[in-house]
This record gives sequence, C-alpha cells and structure tokens, in this order.
Amino acid sequence: MRLKSGIWVAAYIRRCRVEGAEAMLRRRGAEEAGAVFIKVSRLDGTAEVFGPAPQTVFDEARPADRAFTACLKAQPVPEADAEAYLTRQIKFDPDVWIVEVEDRAGRNFLDTLVG
Repeated sequence: MRLKSGIWVAAYIRRCRVEGAEAMLRRRGAEEAGAVFIKVSRLDGTAEVFGPAPQTVFDEARPADRAFTACLKAQPVPEADAEAYLTRQIKFDPDVWIVEVEDRAGRNFLDTLVG
C-alpha cells in the first residue's frame, strides 16, 4: 500500500530541511493520491522539475515506492520555463501537489529517480 500524498510530502519536506535545503509546500493537492511535483530552484534563475514516473517503470517487488523522473528534456531550465510547465500540469490535473526546494547545488533528495 502506498503512502498518502500528504504524508509523503510532509516527510519529504522534513528530509530536505534535515539535509540543509529549504523546502516549502507551494500547492496542496488531493490528500489520498494527488500527483507530486518537485521543483528544485538553484537560486540562480534556473530550476529543475521532477514528477511521477510512468507506471511502466515501477519495481514490481516494491510497488508502494514513489518513482520520479525529470519532467523537462534539458535541465536545469530558466525558472519561467519550470513555472510554465507546472501551470500546465495544474490545468491538466487540479489535484497535484507542488513542493519547491531551494538548493544552490540542485540536490533533489528523491530516492527513486528514473531516466
């Protein structure tokens, strides 16, 4: 069974802060199973965006894990491009969660990141 999105997001924000990066919830989505997007701002005008990986890449041995993938072909991108992508995702699915991490090194703190 997969963790509820709200619980996962709270734990992720705490992990980022423990690692020395500032993280904040920008948009609260559906508590049970809203898709989670992570924007990593490098504080230099660029950012990276990570979102849910396609279902085909999930490990059948660990189906409860959340897997993420880079959402934009070239990363990092200008902040405006990252924001435009997130705006499109909100229009497509209003139940999405958005967490923003501020880290000059661009660390994302995601355990399962796929191609």
